[in-house]
Amino acid sequence: MPLHSLRACLRKSPVLIGTSVVMLAAGVWAQGQHADAARAAHGDGSNAAHPTFSQDVAPIVYQHCAECHHSNQPGALCGTNAFALLSYDEVKNHAEEIAAVTRGHVMPPFLPEAGYGDFANANRLSDAQVRTIAEWVRDGAPRGDAAAEPAAPKYSDAWQLGQPDLILESSQGITIPASGPDVFWNFIFSPRVKTTRYIRAIEIRPGSDLSLVHHANVVLDPARSGREIEKSPGAGFPGMDLTLESSPFFIPGNFLFWKPGGAPWIEPQGFAWRLDPGTDLVLNAHFMPIGKAEETKPSIGLYFTDQKPTKFPMLIELQDDEALDIPAGARDFVVRDSFRLPVDVDALAIYPHAHYLGHVLEGYATLPSGEKRWLLRIPDWDPKWQEVFHYREPVFLPKGTVISMRYSFDNSAANPRNPNSPPKRVQGGNQSTDEMAHLWLQLLPRPDAGPDARIEIEQALLEHRVGKYSGDFDSRLALGTLMLARSNAGEAVPMLEAATRLEPKREDARRIYGMALEAVGRNGEAIEQFRAALALKSDDDSARYSLSRALLKGGKVAEARKNFARVAEAEPKNAEIRVEFGELLLRHGMAAEAVEQFNAALVIEPGMKTAIRDRDEAAERLQETP
Repeated sequence: MPLHSLRACLRKSPVLIGTSVVMLAAGVWAQGQHADAARAAHGDGSNAAHPTFSQDVAPIVYQHCAECHHSNQPGALCGTNAFALLSYDEVKNHAEEIAAVTRGHVMPPFLPEAGYGDFANANRLSDAQVRTIAEWVRDGAPRGDAAAEPAAPKYSDAWQLGQPDLILESSQGITIPASGPDVFWNFIFSPRVKTTRYIRAIEIRPGSDLSLVHHANVVLDPARSGREIEKSPGAGFPGMDLTLESSPFFIPGNFLFWKPGGAPWIEPQGFAWRLDPGTDLVLNAHFMPIGKAEETKPSIGLYFTDQKPTKFPMLIELQDDEALDIPAGARDFVVRDSFRLPVDVDALAIYPHAHYLGHVLEGYATLPSGEKRWLLRIPDWDPKWQEVFHYREPVFLPKGTVISMRYSFDNSAANPRNPNSPPKRVQGGNQSTDEMAHLWLQLLPRPDAGPDARIEIEQALLEHRVGKYSGDFDSRLALGTLMLARSNAGEAVPMLEAATRLEPKREDARRIYGMALEAVGRNGEAIEQFRAALALKSDDDSARYSLSRALLKGGKVAEARKNFARVAEAEPKNAEIRVEFGELLLRHGMAAEAVEQFNAALVIEPGMKTAIRDRDEAAERLQETP
């Protein structure tokens, strides 16, 4: 089978890959996108000897605080203490509180430590700005010249980026109970696009009290496998750590993360993401009970662009949740993971994730020269303020760089966010009372890294996971599939054999293992695997076609043609598969049978050049036959 055909077949063959939806897909949500422009317009509020609201404090508050504090309605921001800061009177009424929380650097809530990564969406107050607020409060919070006050930013309950090009509504809502554990729910949306579209921005509206929502993520589901998890169409399904069908060739490249108070991210030029017809979007949302039962029915707005992407980043994840077994009382339980880059890349953004025991979260790179380069350091993690952090400038990481995470967890009574009192043993898991240790990065391979750079990184990541987790079926199956597609069938065979041992009832593993066996000439064993796949799933057309091909190679022509007839019946409009089978017949000296297949292809697709060429070749061979 030609390599291009093998790749095409594998791309159509879904492989289950466990994905933590703390990340996955295709658009980014983050605060402070326009911070630089606002800073340039208003200054830093540090020059006045006797500051006033109109001249010095209003620019600080409107730039750094108003994005969350722009409504007095309950649940209008990420948290439950809603109050607006859009006028002198509103700010003055909270002046003492503002001075206290800014002096303690509690607000604005930007987690990364200064000097450990230069972030475009940094929302920190300078020491001069903190002093300005403190001096203003000390002086009695004078207003100054009201006519000189800058205009307060305007916010709307409508879509922040204007009317979307396409609005997706959840078909059913769910009710979050008044109390109890956090709720993780997945809503499935099916964009009815008839052609491939490119998305420059995405906006989520939770359809409920915002204080109910902790955060949400969207995952692209091209195999529409989320529908198989639903008990009924449109009902959605519970769970935080998703396992959706995907292919190792489908590599998400854009973050899609949202939290209340976050501004929609507009993808930079060249970074739009692709939405193909038939692809579902799975919205994975984390809800927190707020003392009263609330219904939520979210919607998603998509904003299109005609500009096709020219940059193709990818998301990688460092994690070691299996190492999370934190004894009660432990103050500094450490989890680590590291990954060596096989190509040159630029790091564009970073997203750390832990639950309430997370304390000091660190991400750093060790360059081939031995130099340590900080990617992120959070000295006091608070999951309420998690977000995607975008670097102001891309961070170059050359081939051979080791990216590392080091997370410290505090399971002592001294941790004010510890959900257990007294503390108790905590392990890795989905509930907020469990823990996670994840570090995601958005990487853009350098142009000279080659056209398969993303696949090379993906394979290295899978090899890393296989070496770390002895029972990881998903990674072994995905890695074996990549090896096979990259013409490394010899290495793919033991990897796929290990996958089938771990999950003997997975038909996709049997099928792809059979393809690898066939590629190394072990045709009889390949036939056994294809038959095993069909015993598990009789309507697996890919397995049946592969069986037809292997049977033909083994000289079992009648059985091969019988199985192929079933494939053709299942795919009546697929001209390409008839041409491919015709070529196999011709290769085995059955020119007359091959002509039949080429003619069948031309009935489906008249004028198909490949079918005409192959039919003519088969006809010539028939004439040459005595």
